Amino acid sequence: MSDLPAGWEERTSRSTGQVYFLNQFTKQSQWDKPTTPAQPAPAQVRASHLLVKHQDSRRPSSWREENITRTKEEALAILEEYLERIKSKESTFEELASKYSDCSSAKKGGDLGLFGPGQMQKPFEDATFALDVGEMSEPTFTDSGVHIILRTK
Repeated sequence: MSDLPAGWEERTSRSTGQVYFLNQFTKQSQWDKPTTPAQPAPAQVRASHLLVKHQDSRRPSSWREENITRTKEEALAILEEYLERIKSKESTFEELASKYSDCSSAKKGGDLGLFGPGQMQKPFEDATFALDVGEMSEPTFTDSGVHIILRTK
């Protein structure tokens, strides 16, 4: 047994013969030898999001627009513009979510509060749990529309 931090297991790839390391809690693997104990996946995360709905959204209306007619491609283009404004520090995530999100969470700067596995649509949940605290997602598609997700806890 090697001198691995707690919660890690050393394994050998059947296909390449290379050694890799497995987090026993999350079952995620990595090639680099871990230097800190494995952490369990969080039971709950907190995130904010900015949602742009389109005509194929599950419910193509919002507090901003009664009848949303834009295409999925147009929704993505709008969201990518917001992403650029946030990355260039022209606007904050909260400012844009408050003004432009097609979700009622806009009133709270996009904050969705705490949630755990199984509480959100799967693509949204997967994207959120994959982010580190303070990290922002690339555009994420769900049945609701296209989102930028900011993990806050």
